[in-house]
Amino acid sequence: MEANNAAGAIARPASRREGWALAIVVGGALVASGLNPTDRLTWFMEVVWVVIGLPLIAWRWSRFPLSLLLSCLLALHALVLIHGGAYTYAQTPLGFALRDAANAIGWEVTRNPWDRVGHFMQGFVPALLARELLLRCTPLRRGAWVTYLCIAAALSFSAFFELLEWWSALAFGADADAFLATQGDVWDTQWDMFLCLCGAIVSLALFSRVHDRQLGASGN
Repeated sequence: MEANNAAGAIARPASRREGWALAIVVGGALVASGLNPTDRLTWFMEVVWVVIGLPLIAWRWSRFPLSLLLSCLLALHALVLIHGGAYTYAQTPLGFALRDAANAIGWEVTRNPWDRVGHFMQGFVPALLARELLLRCTPLRRGAWVTYLCIAAALSFSAFFELLEWWSALAFGADADAFLATQGDVWDTQWDMFLCLCGAIVSLALFSRVHDRQLGASGN
């Protein structure tokens, strides 16, 4: 009963007040992160998605308000990016805390795992964003094809991001090392895309039903 009530509580579109609250949290974190980042170039390349996305969502909100679920997840994703940008992904305090917690329970983690978290979120949130856009803006209906396209969209974005990392390395050389955040792992690119895939699958498995209720409540 409690689980059903909790799901029902977020099964609706986000209100303007909730949207502004999330925007203030993200905007405040963005400003704070830019005051004294570890590496200014890395900070800019990591948070540019937030700098573009936040005003774009605000501009379109009156005509295209997002579901509460998607709004919250986009804000969470933005905070992950901002934290990584402020410290660089190899030096994030939350990443070190995760590493220490993993080692405390017997997992052997030697690197800062915040970039792994970031790439998991790179599939987790864009998959749901793609789902909302497909169901609200196209004739497609809920089902296997939509699920497939959402996963494909997340992986396509991940592949594009890997290309951006490659181009950054070519353009900036050693100055882009902090942005790449490979931490010596020769399989870093493959891990990035695999975690994106996992994030997309987990997101759709966990939230598709709640998302459907929200879209139904908003009339979409």
